[in-house]
Amino acid sequence: MVSKNDAMEAVDTLVRYIEGCEGELREGLSETPKRVVNSYDEIFSGYSQNSGEILDSTFNAEGYDGIVLLRDMEFHSTCEHHLQPFSGRGHIAYIPVDRIVGISKLARLLDAHAMRLQNQERITMSIADDIEEHLGPLGCAVILEAQHGCMRCRGVRKQNAVMTTSAMRGVFFEKPEARTELLQLIRNPPIQG
Repeated sequence: MVSKNDAMEAVDTLVRYIEGCEGELREGLSETPKRVVNSYDEIFSGYSQNSGEILDSTFNAEGYDGIVLLRDMEFHSTCEHHLQPFSGRGHIAYIPVDRIVGISKLARLLDAHAMRLQNQERITMSIADDIEEHLGPLGCAVILEAQHGCMRCRGVRKQNAVMTTSAMRGVFFEKPEARTELLQLIRNPPIQG
């Protein structure tokens, strides 16, 4: 296991590489290694979260058999390929059989997967896998839309490109009418409050 001190030394090396500095770091950078490692503890806190624990508290669905959708959740992640940030919004839906989960759990599940070194496709699939495993719904769907720093500030430099990924399971995959209803619910304008 890498210690916090080892991590700070690694960041110090990167800062020196970027600055082309061999001596003392200038005042504005002297505490940067410590700040970066502390921020990483928060940014990558998804590694310490367990999907089963997030989804362990469920409630009787009381016969509800319609779509449960939490949409327009902002998320932030870090691309594992270039260590660049990507962020956007996520939509998570399921059709319960017996059990429902508190809506904040869906937001926490998104964050648990996003707050790791990731790619967008893995986040999308992992959330759908967790919902299927822990809730056993008739179907579930996860749609993520994000803008990627590795596309915006380097490489092709496409400022307005949005990547969309989806995982449709159960009735959302098998029945076009269920998928159409879900997409209409997602496209509705947000409630103004």
